[in-house]
Amino acid sequence: MTTLKVLGAGPVKRGVTLVAADFEARTGHKIVVEFAGAPGVKERILSGEVVDVTVVPSGTMNDFEKAGKTLASARGLLGRSRIGMVVRKGVKAPDMSTVDAFKEAMLNADEIVCNVANSGNYVTELVGKLGVSADRVVKLGDTVKVMDHVAVSARNAYGVGQLAEISELADKGVAIVLAAALPDAIQSETSYEAAVAIASGSQNPAAEFVRALASDAGRKLLASTGID
Repeated sequence: MTTLKVLGAGPVKRGVTLVAADFEARTGHKIVVEFAGAPGVKERILSGEVVDVTVVPSGTMNDFEKAGKTLASARGLLGRSRIGMVVRKGVKAPDMSTVDAFKEAMLNADEIVCNVANSGNYVTELVGKLGVSADRVVKLGDTVKVMDHVAVSARNAYGVGQLAEISELADKGVAIVLAAALPDAIQSETSYEAAVAIASGSQNPAAEFVRALASDAGRKLLASTGID
């Protein structure tokens, strides 16, 4: 039996955990998974942390490959995540179904709370283009901090996150509700991939796990958590 260390970005947490449990039952290998914000995962891998498999946005995986950190031959696409906006539980969310409606909601916001990863950076740039003052944007370290902030804010606050993370945190009891996904015309999709680390001492079982994640069965499990 081999123990594999997996380091992944937050939005894929529930899906990867489901696939890992199935993989362990089928193969006898043990999967130890740790999740962090994508920027934190990138910093740790590029600084030399040894893992067996990493799961990150496609752009970050390209950086890992260029830096000689992952195997191009053992890389698989898992699915995509989309961005949504949350409000504090009990607050009635305005209509955000069109770009104009979204813009009006953002212009009326006291706070637009964003993380420092892809989703937060995208919405920060987006609302700036829509004419929202930069002083209304609050930047926090990760999505958990964003959602916790909105949950206790007495202001007219909107939080930004990947739909998969929003669903997970709401299920855990954080006092937030999904107001809406971004309208299709301004939506941003983030693709997530898994790859075997070159530094892994267990590349064969690690590659087997990557194949499990990217398989039809694995992607079906991931899709059930919002990564499709």
